[in-house]
Amino acid sequence: MRLDSRTAVLATMLLFAYNGLTMGAFAGSLATFKEVFVLSAFQVSGLLIMSGVMAVIAMQVCGRLSDRFGARLFSLGGIAPLATGAAILALAPNYQIALLGTALLGLGNGALDVSMNAIGVQVEHARNRGIMSFFHGLWSAGNLVGSASLAAAAALTTLSSQYVLRSVLLGVTAVGLLTAYVAYRITPDTTPVKQVNADGAKKKLPPAIYLLGLMALAFGLGEGSAFDWSGIQVTTVAAVAPTQGALAVTALASAITVIRLTGDFIVAKFGPRLVVRTGAVLTIIGYLGTVFTQRFGLLVAAWALVGLGMGVVAPQVYALAGHTGGGRGLATVVTFGYAVFLIGPAALGALVTWLGVQHAMLIPGLAMIGLVFLARILPEKGAPKTL
Repeated sequence: MRLDSRTAVLATMLLFAYNGLTMGAFAGSLATFKEVFVLSAFQVSGLLIMSGVMAVIAMQVCGRLSDRFGARLFSLGGIAPLATGAAILALAPNYQIALLGTALLGLGNGALDVSMNAIGVQVEHARNRGIMSFFHGLWSAGNLVGSASLAAAAALTTLSSQYVLRSVLLGVTAVGLLTAYVAYRITPDTTPVKQVNADGAKKKLPPAIYLLGLMALAFGLGEGSAFDWSGIQVTTVAAVAPTQGALAVTALASAITVIRLTGDFIVAKFGPRLVVRTGAVLTIIGYLGTVFTQRFGLLVAAWALVGLGMGVVAPQVYALAGHTGGGRGLATVVTFGYAVFLIGPAALGALVTWLGVQHAMLIPGLAMIGLVFLARILPEKGAPKTL
């Protein structure tokens, strides 16, 4: 199958949407897990840490092997542990089995994350026009649907929390089985990326990969802090009920989804460098808005502005990493972003205790300043062609 075909695009869309759906359902299920198994905050953190550590390991291994054997094998292989992990979580009788489920979920997420991005990079390269932002937009849309599915199921049924949890996660598992079948039939083979030079020496990663890693650190902190703290921040500062404060998270996620689905058109017109710089500036303004206002409507608008700014950054950084460094470079940059996405918001919690939840939002906002300067490594127009 040609990488520039419509079927190759549909296959990549499917992988991104399914990965986002499953991880969104997992994130949305954490509060229910806490209630059903009577977990402490430390135990909930254990689930997240287990998932994150296994994902980082899978990213490193599968990113390198995708260069050698092609990314199709590892994207299809990532679906199995992802779907199995969701099924185990759905049926887990205790916390220990739930940890096993999150370990498999993390392995599948890491393998699929890096390999589907590698496929996306090659599809974009073959089509000779940007599409990575749209792929990431589908991930965000799937994530939004997955995270909202438990609340919707609870509102539409009279089932207990435990059975709502099981129903949603088993539903996600069924989607995974269907995805595996369809993806096996339509996912294209990708071109292996040479890992050695003409003299037989192993290729070194381009220096740009490490600058992209710094960019990933910045947007990982900005995006992770926004998702983890926006609802709490609005609830605390505006003195509203948690259900109202959750509107900040919804506004943030919706803005990210919309801008990613339309981002390729914007990048084609203005170029990756200007778009990322503008996104960074909008994010900074949004974070400043969260720091200097206490009105509920303005706070929600500020978090939406953060989403609009942040949403355009990651697809461009990951695309350039894949174009210039193959699966190995992509794995390195994704790991930088993913690690700080998990760890950064937790570390920010200490500053929240010291500075207060409103003023602590200055930290991720200031981190975005680095993106304005680092964006100079992105092309002014078009995408790099150095696979």
